[in-house]
Amino acid sequence: MTTQIQQQPERVRPEPIKAVPVRHPARWVTMAVIVVLAAMFLHLILTNDHFKWSFIFSSISPGQRGVMFITPVLDGLRGTVLLTVTSMVIGVVLGVVVAIMRLSPNPVLAWTAWIYTWVFRAIPRLVLAILFGNLGVLWSRIGFGLPFGHQIGELFGMNDFSGQFYSIKATDLLTGFVAGMLALGLSEAAYMAEIVRAGIQSIDSGQSEAASALGMSRGQVLRRIVLPQAMRVIVPPTGNETIAMIKDTSLVAYVPVTSELFFQMNAVSTRTFVVLPVLVGACLWYLILCSVLMIGQYFVERHFGRGYGTSGRARQRLRDVATEQSGRIVLPSGEGKGMS
Repeated sequence: MTTQIQQQPERVRPEPIKAVPVRHPARWVTMAVIVVLAAMFLHLILTNDHFKWSFIFSSISPGQRGVMFITPVLDGLRGTVLLTVTSMVIGVVLGVVVAIMRLSPNPVLAWTAWIYTWVFRAIPRLVLAILFGNLGVLWSRIGFGLPFGHQIGELFGMNDFSGQFYSIKATDLLTGFVAGMLALGLSEAAYMAEIVRAGIQSIDSGQSEAASALGMSRGQVLRRIVLPQAMRVIVPPTGNETIAMIKDTSLVAYVPVTSELFFQMNAVSTRTFVVLPVLVGACLWYLILCSVLMIGQYFVERHFGRGYGTSGRARQRLRDVATEQSGRIVLPSGEGKGMS
């Protein structure tokens, strides 16, 4: 019996795929429009004499520096930085306290925190700054001492007794800088309270319960477990609030606060009758300050975001691959054992 073996046909290797990239005509049109607009903008700022770049950078008049570098403006720049720092310190510290009160099971604390955030988030900061600048009309002097001291003195026949240990004129205490700092700081605390509350609530409650089961107090759980993890959520909006605070310091020029950048720039504009170049100089200073804060925010976010997100997972995957290739198991103590 003859068996015929049928020969299989030889497989023909497929031709390489000729991939044609997808064309994006709208993308090229958008890029062309952007390039044209950028060229028009550069042509405007470089060729229009009304910008008066020499007035901004080189000299206002013979023997003086440009408007951005004269002494009053530099003093205002320092005042703006100081006002930003102090207002943000008040806002962050008070915001953390209000956020903890808002999450408290005590209804009095929770409702007090809610009313605070409701009021200070509703009032515009410009109105709030002007209001704090005029609080001096409520009191002639602000003192520290016994409550109802004058009434107690009258009760015992001492008409000159006020019960105050120390007092100061309200106008001396609520100066323009202090009024602006309080207005911005108290307003910022309301926003920071919501940011911190969102960060705390983003952490799984199981971690707090596990820490409490280990015997930690509520303060220890918040300080050691919850807040360090919540910082990854809290830091980005806090950086944005700080950048916004740099710009909002210009509102206190209406208090008025004389040691502030925009106030000094406006004074130069009023004195020299030059408006546009002075405003451009102010914009450049705010741009420089905000750029520095953006760089700092990037590094702070990277510090608190280690191990999270796509970059964190990618780094962990690289470690796992390196561990598999080396054939070692990494123990908690840092030692390793070879795998057979």
